Amino acid sequence: MTYQKIVNYLGTEASYLLEYTSQTIPKETLHLPSPDFIDKIFVQSNRSPQVLRSLGQLFQSGRLAGTGYLSILPIDQGIEHSAGASFAKNPIYFDPENIVKLAVEGGCNGVATTFGVLGMMSRKYAHKIPFIVKINHNELLTYPNKSEQILFGSVREAWNLGAVAIGATVYFGSDDATREIVEIAKAFEEAHSLGMATILWCYTRNSAFKKEGTDYHVSADLTGQANHLGVTIQADIIKQKLPENNGGYKALNTGASSYGKLDERIYTQLTSDHPIDLCRYQVANCYMGRAGLINSGGASGVADFEDAVKTAVINKRAGGMGLISGRKAFQRPMNEGVALLNAIQDVYLTPEITIA
Repeated sequence: MTYQKIVNYLGTEASYLLEYTSQTIPKETLHLPSPDFIDKIFVQSNRSPQVLRSLGQLFQSGRLAGTGYLSILPIDQGIEHSAGASFAKNPIYFDPENIVKLAVEGGCNGVATTFGVLGMMSRKYAHKIPFIVKINHNELLTYPNKSEQILFGSVREAWNLGAVAIGATVYFGSDDATREIVEIAKAFEEAHSLGMATILWCYTRNSAFKKEGTDYHVSADLTGQANHLGVTIQADIIKQKLPENNGGYKALNTGASSYGKLDERIYTQLTSDHPIDLCRYQVANCYMGRAGLINSGGASGVADFEDAVKTAVINKRAGGMGLISGRKAFQRPMNEGVALLNAIQDVYLTPEITIA
């Protein structure tokens, strides 16, 4: 995809996103994705040679191989959102092989999905594309539904089926957050000891985060802090929703309510209202990019290609490491899903799109 086609996808927002110069956190202070990212960042860390090899497999696979950027296909929605609701638009994805095929044909660095999917296809595909096992899920059959991530298998089981990494979700801010943090910190320690990399879905979850018509689950300040907690338990890569607003701490500190800690400079110096600056604050909370930030692609809609390209541009120009996009790709015919994944990757392969 040419630079001009990217401009066309962005439409009236093209100059707003592509010509913007950030005046918040200087790009020079960030650790940006690069072909030698593992050598520059993780070789200095406590990650073992086996973990470095696993990270190398991720970074050297797919169309973005050797760039330092990642394009990952995540399909755990069969549990997280129910299989029927997720796959009704395209029932071929009830079959685990088609999930892996989409990642392979889409040129992804890896496929992130469930124990069941990867276990069923392990011997056929584990040597063809990096496997990322999502080890916990929020099941939706308990009535009423609740926000609680539980393990669906063991770290050792993920290693046995050939995974190069495990992924997990923590619902930061939820009633269950303490257990999840402790449980996943232990799982990440075990994964690193076995030579696997770690990816954390750093999601905020609390009904109080929706206030006066604004959903602060996607505020830069709250998601940024969730990221900082994620890298604290040694996630190598952070998955986060793209920020849509800011001021979550302020909104929750009203009247007699006291919540968390804040500094006004979060809002006056470290961020602005521009989406690139909001995303950059998320990157900053990932140890200034030492742990890569991959933003999620979001739900499927009527303008998936435009939305995916926009999200990729914001992530890249903010200093992020890539996209992890699922529903936009698998809730359409496979050839269109491949084209959408390729469109995302083309943003990271286009040299004219630089760090803001």
